[in-house]
Amino acid sequence: MGLFKKKSDPAATPAPAESAPPTLARRSAHRHSTIKSGRTIGEQRERLETANERLAARQKDKRRQRWRVAIVSAGFILLALAGGIVYFEFFYEDGEPQPTTVEEITYTPTVEVIDEDATATSGITSRMSEYIGQAEVDYRSLGYTPVKAVIPSGAIREVDFYLDGHPGYIKMHIDRPTAVSVEDADRMLRYLADQGTSEFQYIDVRIPYKAYWK
Repeated sequence: MGLFKKKSDPAATPAPAESAPPTLARRSAHRHSTIKSGRTIGEQRERLETANERLAARQKDKRRQRWRVAIVSAGFILLALAGGIVYFEFFYEDGEPQPTTVEEITYTPTVEVIDEDATATSGITSRMSEYIGQAEVDYRSLGYTPVKAVIPSGAIREVDFYLDGHPGYIKMHIDRPTAVSVEDADRMLRYLADQGTSEFQYIDVRIPYKAYWK
């Protein structure tokens, strides 16, 4: 009797069981894990560095603000000190500070003044007297010596000045500044001297920017 092996039926052989899919661990199981869902270590580090940068920027701004306040305060203190030094140097006096006043100068003529229309009861006005005194000072400052001032008859604002060493007189108007009229007369006298003219009856400087002689 021969030996025969019985062929096995493939259909009768049970198929190997398929491997089950991996199950996801619950989040609670990884409570202490350093890796969280949707986040990485690099992201946490980047956020930490950004927060540190913002904190450092805020501290830098605060330091700048403190420096600005300190500089402005120091500027005000220096200005106050400078103002105090100027006050005590130039204006402060012992006791109560005295207000500064401008002293008014009153000119009084020292030369002979002749008013051809004057009577025994009338005299020259204070304005005319002031004008003659101031013109006398201006003439002397330019090297001339006034000897007489005459208010001609019928004239209200005219005054004639006679200068030592000159034959004629200078006609002036009290509505013009004395310094301007005296300078015009000086230029005219020097012009006549340059022309070799030593004799003249009068020089008229009553009109601005013009001068006449006769």
